Amino acid sequence: MAGLFGSSSTASQANTLGDLSKDVALNNPPSDSISDLSFSPQADYLAVASWDNKVSIYQITANGGSEGKAQIAHEAPALSCAWSSDGTKVVGAGADKAARMIDLNSGAVQQVAAHTQPIRCARFFNVPASGAQMLVTGSWDKTVKYWDLRQSTAVASLDVQDRVYTLDTKGPLLVVGTADRYINIINLNEPTKFYKTMQSPLKWQTRVVSCFGDSSGFAVGSIEGRCAIQYVEEKDASSNFSFKCHRDPPQNNITNVYSVNAISFHPQHGTFSTAGSDGTFHFWDGVAKHRLKGYPSVGGTIPATAFNKDGNIFAYAVSYDWSKGYANNTPQYPNKVMMHPVTPEECKPRPSVKKR
Repeated sequence: MAGLFGSSSTASQANTLGDLSKDVALNNPPSDSISDLSFSPQADYLAVASWDNKVSIYQITANGGSEGKAQIAHEAPALSCAWSSDGTKVVGAGADKAARMIDLNSGAVQQVAAHTQPIRCARFFNVPASGAQMLVTGSWDKTVKYWDLRQSTAVASLDVQDRVYTLDTKGPLLVVGTADRYINIINLNEPTKFYKTMQSPLKWQTRVVSCFGDSSGFAVGSIEGRCAIQYVEEKDASSNFSFKCHRDPPQNNITNVYSVNAISFHPQHGTFSTAGSDGTFHFWDGVAKHRLKGYPSVGGTIPATAFNKDGNIFAYAVSYDWSKGYANNTPQYPNKVMMHPVTPEECKPRPSVKKR
């Protein structure tokens, strides 16, 4: 499966080369590295979590303009941000071991979660039975906790094998990736049980998990330039596969490989993006198993990406991701968020392929 997405044809490569010339920079971006991006599910508002201890919320206008609207102040780097389903609230979580939520209607900020170690990820979800909105947090304290936003203590907690590096949720599906390549699949109808636990299909450290739009499975990205498509149920296991990406062509039997930092699914088409430490992003059709578009280097590593609700804006951060350690984080390193206008031909599956 390794060469499946590759192509040696020059014509094919030219056909799949994307254009960055219309990409627009976010006004007044954070002053330090960006760790997470999240678009509102209701309107073109973007939340940005960053190492300057803030989650900043921007309104994106039709012509690609942007304006800062609100902020959540943390006491240490913000590592994660997410929107409530009605688009009225944003949660931030981070190295201060707390999750904080802003109500955009009132501007009020309150602490809504706490762990004993940094919180790596926070996501809203709707309780399957009642539809009530709750929060799930994953921490380096090796726990996943569930929060009713009206209470100051967690309503439930789940011990996992190691530090939580990444989690994502869609519908009743929650996927949690930890250190040591464990991946836990949880059915939110039974949130304190593992529906399944597995080792990552990839041989190296997990960087990101991202759920399919229909909750039938998820994608995994690793530090070693690979992505895996994984279905939850055994009956779909024949559709599981992994592929190489974010790596340089081999030279003298040496291949430079890069971390896959972010995977975002298109909200309409079920296609997805990968972005990495090589400073490139790509759009893929996972069902047809081919690359739709690959884009030139953006001039710095890409730590986070997000599609807006309509799938016609793709936001990507360009800032240092610490993949080469402290010494490579120079004052000259770019630190920005770019808006890429997405056309249907960039992200639509091939017509002959059934959609996920």
